[in-house]
Amino acid sequence: MDIDLVLVPVDGSDRSERAAEYATAIAERYDAGLHLLFVLDERLRRDIDRGTVDAESVAEDNREFTRRVRNRSHELGHDVTLGTSTATAFSRKRLMQTPGSVVLDVAEDIDAGFLVIPRAASSEDAVGRAALYALEYASQPVLSV
Repeated sequence: MDIDLVLVPVDGSDRSERAAEYATAIAERYDAGLHLLFVLDERLRRDIDRGTVDAESVAEDNREFTRRVRNRSHELGHDVTLGTSTATAFSRKRLMQTPGSVVLDVAEDIDAGFLVIPRAASSEDAVGRAALYALEYASQPVLSV
């Protein structure tokens, strides 16, 4: 299998950290890069737009999560290139409000060769809901943890 980039959608949860650890190990194994995709659900996006949630605090939470992933990667002796991006759980290409379609759009845009996705904790969990969609529709291999 030839993998150049592993994509892991995250939301800052413990499940996301665990998925990032798996993704890091896969990236290390295949000498691939790792890309963290921070998925904002539509409610959070609206709250940021309304000013009821501070966008800078969300960004700082994402930066802290990235630091934890990077530090954990170094603790485990992994040396992978780490990239990040943020997307709202709405696909402009597919005009659907599903986190899974957004994840697959980004996977296509960045040419990801493998996806690692945390499972849903509840029906309100945007990143976890993406796992079901990606397992069904992704053209790349998908690991749901």
